[in-house]
Amino acid sequence: MDTRQMDVAEDDDQVRVIEAAPPSHRYARGWHCLGLADSFKDGRPHAIHAFGTKLVVFQGESGKLNILSAYCPHMGGDLSEGMVKGEEIACPFHDWRWGGDGKCTLIPYARYVPPRARTRAWPAMERNQQLLVWNDPENGAPDPSIIPDLAETFAGGWSKLHWKSEVMETNVRELIDNMSDLAHFFYVHGEGKQGAPSYFRNIFDGQVGYQYMEFHQKGTVLRHDPAVPFTGPVDDLVPGNFRSEGVYYGPSYMINPQWRNGLPGEGQIESLLFNCHYPITPHSFMLHVGAIVKDDPRLTPAQNAARAEMIAARLTGAFYQDVHIWKTKTRIDNPLLCHADGPMYQLRRWHNQFYCDVADIDPLMTKRFEWTADLSYANEVWERQAAENREREASSK
Repeated sequence: MDTRQMDVAEDDDQVRVIEAAPPSHRYARGWHCLGLADSFKDGRPHAIHAFGTKLVVFQGESGKLNILSAYCPHMGGDLSEGMVKGEEIACPFHDWRWGGDGKCTLIPYARYVPPRARTRAWPAMERNQQLLVWNDPENGAPDPSIIPDLAETFAGGWSKLHWKSEVMETNVRELIDNMSDLAHFFYVHGEGKQGAPSYFRNIFDGQVGYQYMEFHQKGTVLRHDPAVPFTGPVDDLVPGNFRSEGVYYGPSYMINPQWRNGLPGEGQIESLLFNCHYPITPHSFMLHVGAIVKDDPRLTPAQNAARAEMIAARLTGAFYQDVHIWKTKTRIDNPLLCHADGPMYQLRRWHNQFYCDVADIDPLMTKRFEWTADLSYANEVWERQAAENREREASSK
């Protein structure tokens, strides 16, 4: 008998049945990233399928980016097929002009504009070289301060922002679950030969969800108070070490600073990973993954650019290791967890605050919750498995 497993009563033959209700048709309240801001600044309207509808993004001659519902309330013309004229978007059907505030400003063939000629304008802002849109089923006022402004980081000393986007044919909860799914980092991202978290912590507090990880650094303690996520570089890491602080600001916008030792001659690598998404339908979402890398002062600009491209590819590639899992797994509302798994139910409870009316938010959804993994046993197993997998791979060559 395998004494490592938990004892189970001999007469306990009940089978666990997976429960899976359809995803909610309500979309999360909060800021959602639509993509790189510059990609919308070409003088043309851009169609975005999001929140179960269609939006149009356009830049007026003043330079401001605007987001409207895409269908003209006059006769249903698609504004994303129209033309930007000054500060307005012109409908291709009858040339009605719509300003960024949603008001109709001109009907060329009419003497006056009906007072109720208004369409929905979606609150938008540029932040960290990205365009964000605010969604709220209750039409509450947005709070721009929720999303950190990293203007100083983008000002110099870092690479350009490397960006990748892809439609995921699944519900956004599959992505959010990664915040607490600590074991998959070894089996999916560590390839079973390397990369096992030696320290893992979750904190959910208000609208912020926090994940802290260290790899290959036994017996360490948290070096700082994670209530303040961005701490900047700390003492040098020993070879093979990696430190990650992933922070969700609201339902869909994560900033993930990372520090790791590179290959021989690379020195320490400091990077920022952006993990952002917006829902398209209850069963699909657009995933954005971006990365910037801090320059190595020993290298030329060209060398730093090549180095950053290589490192960004490593970072963004890790996200796409999850894609096959998402495509083949099933939705599960009642995951069967063991004592060594992360706080999945508490994570989902925290995230559910964005899917209900503000008046219906349970205080437990926003109350500070902290959880630290006991990885003493798991690390021993993972080290053995990694060594066995490396030996098996070497012998097969």
